[in-house]
Amino acid sequence: MTLSLTVSDEVRALAPGFTHVAIEAHGLVNGPTTEASSALLDDAARRLALRLDGRAPHEDPHMVAWREAYTAFGSKPSRTRNSAEALAKRALSDAGLPRINQLVDLYNAISVAHLIPVGGEDIDRIEGGMRLVRATGEEDFVTVAGGEEVVEHPDAGEVVWRDEAGVTCRRWNWRQGPRTRLTEGTTSGVFLLESLAPMPVPDVERAAAELAELLEKFSPGARITVRPPAS
Repeated sequence: MTLSLTVSDEVRALAPGFTHVAIEAHGLVNGPTTEASSALLDDAARRLALRLDGRAPHEDPHMVAWREAYTAFGSKPSRTRNSAEALAKRALSDAGLPRINQLVDLYNAISVAHLIPVGGEDIDRIEGGMRLVRATGEEDFVTVAGGEEVVEHPDAGEVVWRDEAGVTCRRWNWRQGPRTRLTEGTTSGVFLLESLAPMPVPDVERAAAELAELLEKFSPGARITVRPPAS
């Protein structure tokens, strides 16, 4: 069954240059970070440095567009960075990129190398379809604080991804909830690559194709479908 992904009219009006490419994958094999997935992260950091050529991540035109979008729905982009900018900042720091698990390593590497927000969700943990909407402020976002599960609520007007159970990612792609994240037991996932103008759509498609190739390499025999760009 194909996972339903929809974007609300309110989000389209807020960011008319928004495009996303989804990769749906079944039969995945996940596990702890390996030398191979770690090497991809190191290579992504090198590719990012070449792309930026001395600039800070937030100076890249694509990151400028994301900062403008965050400001438009009332978020402070210097405090709550989009996922690509946050990862890029870490990639260029002494700490480097985090190592989570193989699947997360793969999509983080693509995010950093292409400077584009990429997320991954466990399809088996999603209830119903996924929708990108502007929150009412009443939705539940289950997260963890101090080692304990807590329920937060997004700000009214905040852009969020949600399913029938509640919010899966706050502030567009800023913070994912633990309920649907990719774990070492994940076998079916959806990977979302999100872009805004001025990034050309073919650039997003190339990033998606590279991620699909990596998923095939790390999970031989997986059934992988790259969907056409959607807004």
